[in-house]
Amino acid sequence: MKGVILAAGKGTRLYPITRHIPKPLLPMANRLTMEYAFDQLKNCGIQDVCVVVGENEPTMRETLGDGSAFGLNLSFVRQTDPKGLAHAVGFAQDFVAGDDFVLYLGDSVYDRSLAPFVETFRQTGCVNLNLVKPVDDPRRFGVANVEGDRIVKLVEKPAEPESNLAMAGMYVFGPQLWEVLPDLTPSGRGEYEITDAIQMLIDRGNDVRAGVYEGAWFDTGTLSSFLETSRFLTQSGALVAADAKVDAELVGHVVVGAGARVAASRLEDCVILPGAHVDVAGSITGSILAGEVQSDSDLDGVIRWHEEAE
Repeated sequence: MKGVILAAGKGTRLYPITRHIPKPLLPMANRLTMEYAFDQLKNCGIQDVCVVVGENEPTMRETLGDGSAFGLNLSFVRQTDPKGLAHAVGFAQDFVAGDDFVLYLGDSVYDRSLAPFVETFRQTGCVNLNLVKPVDDPRRFGVANVEGDRIVKLVEKPAEPESNLAMAGMYVFGPQLWEVLPDLTPSGRGEYEITDAIQMLIDRGNDVRAGVYEGAWFDTGTLSSFLETSRFLTQSGALVAADAKVDAELVGHVVVGAGARVAASRLEDCVILPGAHVDVAGSITGSILAGEVQSDSDLDGVIRWHEEAE
């Protein structure tokens, strides 16, 4: 199985910062936003991932490279015009070829593994499984009407919803998707909608399923949601990068960045920003190391400043 991440958007709702930094590369709780998508795909057993980019292509390629730094094999394709999700995924057809694949919206963050939904797709033999989440106001979303776990109809932003199951930004497809894309026509807003493609699969008698997700789900595309997601990630306990070395008591909202080394310490309500040379010994409470520390002597200065501030 392969992965496709849609990351071609201009991030206009996060201007002006996204005029200079592509939205998928914005730092969120000590990591690139895109890394949360990478983690989910790797947890699903996926190594080969295609990132659909747009005008952000040069920076995305330079920053992410071949994916080896993230434990993945990355490819890139460019969506020539912003014409909707179904239009974007079409550019990944040659990459996916005849394989099954996970389609992941690059600005979505989840607090639970999506691997069980990929396994359900495999076990049921359906042609498409869509992550859905119960919401209080489904009128703002694409909504799945279901019979059991089968989707029978999709309605985009219904005025009178028949279901509270919102489409939640992750889809698993078989190669049958490529058969319907050529027959899509633009929606009322002039885009090729992924929900229309899925509805076409349903109308042609294919087995399309819903996977109900009960965890936290964030769309990080606006400033308020971006900040909410960051707050959730840093307040939900200790977040430790996979390659950090930590031998310490972590209390409260602690984030330890990639490459950091923390020994014989107690960190409490402390955010340590990334840097392979960050080396902490001793206790820190309520401190933010706001910048990359380049040497042990620099770090000593930070700690002394912290101790003097107390």
